[in-house]
Amino acid sequence: MDMPYRRLGRSGLKLSAFSLGSWVTFHYQLDDRRALQCMQEAYEAGVNFFDNAEVYAEGRSEEIMGRALKELGWPRDSYCVSSKAFWGGDRPTQKGLSAKHLHDACHAALRRLQVDYLDLFFCHRPDPDTPIEETVRAMDTLVRQGKVLYWGTSEWSAVEIMEAHKVAREWGLTPPVMEQPQYNMLHRERVEAEYRHLYETVGLGTTIWSPLASGILTGKYKNGIPEGSRMTLPDYEWLKKQILSDEGRRKIATAAALEPVAEDLGVSLSQLALAWCLKNPRVSTVILGVSKVEQLHENLQALEVVDRLDDEVMERIEDILQNKPAPRPRY
Repeated sequence: MDMPYRRLGRSGLKLSAFSLGSWVTFHYQLDDRRALQCMQEAYEAGVNFFDNAEVYAEGRSEEIMGRALKELGWPRDSYCVSSKAFWGGDRPTQKGLSAKHLHDACHAALRRLQVDYLDLFFCHRPDPDTPIEETVRAMDTLVRQGKVLYWGTSEWSAVEIMEAHKVAREWGLTPPVMEQPQYNMLHRERVEAEYRHLYETVGLGTTIWSPLASGILTGKYKNGIPEGSRMTLPDYEWLKKQILSDEGRRKIATAAALEPVAEDLGVSLSQLALAWCLKNPRVSTVILGVSKVEQLHENLQALEVVDRLDDEVMERIEDILQNKPAPRPRY
């Protein structure tokens, strides 16, 4: 199936329905060679957005992606690349959303990624210590300088996003275009409820992360934590604790309850979960994180599942997510 493209909110930018992210995988699970291979395979499949951040592997993720981009030599107008700023180091001027840090983080990302501009630049978290006006002005400056094309937020509240738009309107500054929230079958409230009015009022675009709930929606954790998974990485003990918590076990049980739906459709649980995310028209792009090319290929095949999620299947999924018992139909 050909890759579909969706507008980033109300902007004119069209991103591939699936994009490739580097969180956890680049440096920790993928070296330069394998990262390049995954990027090349994704690009050839129609992926045109590659997501990164200053905090991923303390900048090494961006360096790996930058070396890959240089070697691959794609036309710069054929792909989009992003970075995010908030956690750049331990010193006071190396973190947060001050004009100082946003300026420095942008230039550092350009250097590591070996590009002249960032297509997308995100404020990685809200910063209670910096006035939103200062952040909006700093992002507007980067846009006017041609170093950033579109700026947005990640895990901001709807109130904070609207405040940024209010400041932008009042002072004639560039407003945020997109938000990067977590969104999956097990984490829905923000995208489906809190942001609901933002899609129509300000035309919010969404580049969602963790569509597989850190691997829970692959089904691989139902018998414990397998070797080689991200939960075994030294810097991701916090993820392991979440999985082993009571809430984590509840989510694993929900994922197991979804397996018969995938089986009836003849697809993997991962493909079902990814296709479910794409069914939401408010999702501009689903960011994939893969540790091998075979995983990328399997995930991309979820494009063929989207149209098979009719009302009956979606209702069955919803009953499971709401913990409502339902008979098992045949498709």
